[in-house]
Amino acid sequence: MLFGQEIKKTTQNDVVIENFIQLSSQQLYDTANYYYSINKLDPALVYYNLFINTPMKDNDIEQQKRLIVAFVNSGMIYYWLSDYNRAYVFFIKALILCEKIDNSSYKSTILNNLGIIYDRFKKYDIAKEYYTKAISFCDDSIKLVLYLNNLGDNSIKSEKFDSAFYHLNKSLKISKQHSNAYLALVLTSIAENYQKIQQFDSAFYYFGLALTEQKNHSRLEHEAELLSKLGSLFFEVNRIDSALFYIDLSNIIASDKKLVRILADNYLLLSKIEESNGRKIKAFDYFKIYSNLKDSVFSVDKFNEINQLQRLYEISKTNQQIEQLYIEQQIKEQTIRYQRIFQFFTSSILLIVSIIVVVFSFQKRKLNFKNNILVSKNLEILELLKKSAETKEEKEKKNLQNDNTYDDAKIDSSEIKGKKGEKNLLKDNAVDDLLIKISKVMEDIETVCNPNFSLIKLSELVQYNHRYVSDVINKTYKKNFRSYLNRFRIREAQRIFSELDSNTFKIQSIAQQVGFKSLNAFYEAFKEVTGVNPGQYLKNMRNQVL
Repeated sequence: MLFGQEIKKTTQNDVVIENFIQLSSQQLYDTANYYYSINKLDPALVYYNLFINTPMKDNDIEQQKRLIVAFVNSGMIYYWLSDYNRAYVFFIKALILCEKIDNSSYKSTILNNLGIIYDRFKKYDIAKEYYTKAISFCDDSIKLVLYLNNLGDNSIKSEKFDSAFYHLNKSLKISKQHSNAYLALVLTSIAENYQKIQQFDSAFYYFGLALTEQKNHSRLEHEAELLSKLGSLFFEVNRIDSALFYIDLSNIIASDKKLVRILADNYLLLSKIEESNGRKIKAFDYFKIYSNLKDSVFSVDKFNEINQLQRLYEISKTNQQIEQLYIEQQIKEQTIRYQRIFQFFTSSILLIVSIIVVVFSFQKRKLNFKNNILVSKNLEILELLKKSAETKEEKEKKNLQNDNTYDDAKIDSSEIKGKKGEKNLLKDNAVDDLLIKISKVMEDIETVCNPNFSLIKLSELVQYNHRYVSDVINKTYKKNFRSYLNRFRIREAQRIFSELDSNTFKIQSIAQQVGFKSLNAFYEAFKEVTGVNPGQYLKNMRNQVL
């Protein structure tokens, strides 16, 4: 039998060893699992040890998976027997094998078990790290119940009660969905949390639910611990008889199963009860039993051994990491070579792009320079038109053929006659008359900027057939009517631009004001007349003003 030491070879174990040769590796494994499932810890541990020591092939992955289970379950048996050093050794072996064959199915269980060992030594921060890692690797909702419960229990011990309620309620919700064996554990932890914050009615309620639920499951270790904690609650509310009753029930199970840690907790509680009743000698006797049990489980040497095992595990991992780093270094060197090639091509592309940007910038500056010249010439023409308007009455008294100041009204007799041999629709004097009338109409800005103004409207105003009007405009100005009209409208737009603050109007509103029905038509006409679009014209005009 086991009591935190080596296995004592009983008659039952001798029989097992004698029959060992007759059992296959699979039979040993199945037999160990059977005893483990019915809480027969001693024979289960014997069969697990026999299975673990059976020779196996390194490339037999399925056998190694079974070996991980054997390590984990053996560790749990030692844990319940309060031999935490041995438990830790088996958990670490299982973890190393998981990492070796890259199998994460049991990794969360192992990390959780390592956490509960540190929890027993009151290293709550380290335990919390293991619980959190276990949850991150967990893909089984039933196991998640246990891990969340342990994390909640860890928060209770750290007196972080809100955090405890959060994790325990989350665990309870998942547990109810599956009705699994961990429900009693979760209810017990919730009861403990209420006890810590001295809400005793709620604590009793959840302990009662936990006892009822525990009857449906056969884990006697959990039942012994539950009865012990219920006894502690009765003592806290000064119901001594009830406390003693539940402690005795817990001791019966703990003694039978050699659950040293639970026995230690019970004897400490019995010592406190006797002391509260004034029986100091009896209290001291119980306390000595508690101290002996505690020292066998929680001595400093034992924890130092666990720390040493942890360091050995870290060294083992470090050696593996060094080998991995060597491989990664070779890969890195190859990657660097490729990166240099990539950087060369990248630099070449960046250089080409830079050259293109420089050329583009140069072309843009060149274009802006040309635009400035165009705008300057347009402004000069606009100024000439203004001066021409001021002397309009004087010019009208002179003969039209001597008028050289306004090129829109100027008539070239060779242009009017057209090409040699071409028959004119009107006589020269009629053409002159028509041109004068057209010029007068086109000088009326309000008429010209009417969106509905057309060739037909112009013909009505000058009282000539629209075919004659169109023919005279085409031959005199080398333009169709639409281009001829747009020139007057654009000149008016330029005048408005020069007289208004560019920040107080929108281009679209000016386009509508001078008779254009669409912004696109205005842009096309403006560029045709001035050589630049309205935006560029305004920008260059402002720059010249500044």
